[in-house]
Amino acid sequence: MRSLALTAGIDIGAGTTKSVVMEDGTRVVAKASLRTGPNPEKAGAEALAEVLRVAGLTRADLAYVASTGYGRYQMAGRDMQITEITCHGRGARFLFPATHCVLDIGAQSSRAMRIDGNGRVVKFKMNDRCAAGAGRFLERVSKALEVQVADLGEISLRSTDPTTISSICAVLAESEIINHVTEGRKVEDIVMGAHLSIADRIIALLRQVGVEDEVTLTGGLAGNVGMVKALESRLGRRINVALESTFAGAYGAAVLGRVRLQKRSAGA
Repeated sequence: MRSLALTAGIDIGAGTTKSVVMEDGTRVVAKASLRTGPNPEKAGAEALAEVLRVAGLTRADLAYVASTGYGRYQMAGRDMQITEITCHGRGARFLFPATHCVLDIGAQSSRAMRIDGNGRVVKFKMNDRCAAGAGRFLERVSKALEVQVADLGEISLRSTDPTTISSICAVLAESEIINHVTEGRKVEDIVMGAHLSIADRIIALLRQVGVEDEVTLTGGLAGNVGMVKALESRLGRRINVALESTFAGAYGAAVLGRVRLQKRSAGA
């Protein structure tokens, strides 16, 4: 039986697709994550099916499905699509209610946002022209250094003398990294240099929107401990991050789906 309390948020990102089911826009019932792959429509459908399986529900139990992420328009059967910026702002506020600034670093792009007390974005800047400021850059780093992407964060924590990565293009930066290897630089120093390079780019965006405490990290790189350390080092303050931070976009979509339902029931 369909419940007006249950909404789903599907965040179809360039790297992974996250899905959540929430009750009343306040309680997480279930969540799931899978690789997006080459077919965003398929990824969205599979992510929704998986989160329903985890929750023990069917599609008919959901009152609303909201999609976000770069593949949001490909989500079949959605009730609404919402921009990533809007969803990450609301999702960050859900995770950390005192959030005023959000850093969203995904596979393909990075964004810096300033939000109000309700999680609405009041100003934002984004870098989506080059992967040097996002997760794809670290994938190139892992390939050049022949290490697993998942290990980069822990490897970077061993750095004592980070290597400067000056190239602003991901392709050129990969060549620069190879040169550092041939010069005998330590892998951990190169890896931390790559993290700091990303941090420099997104913090430059953050300063353009205005830095206010608290600052929350969302997106795929929120699960990377080296990225967190690099950001805190460059920003000079602690940032909010949780195990659920990678799901912020999906949380925001589910919360906003609940808001739309409330407006509909009120006749708005």
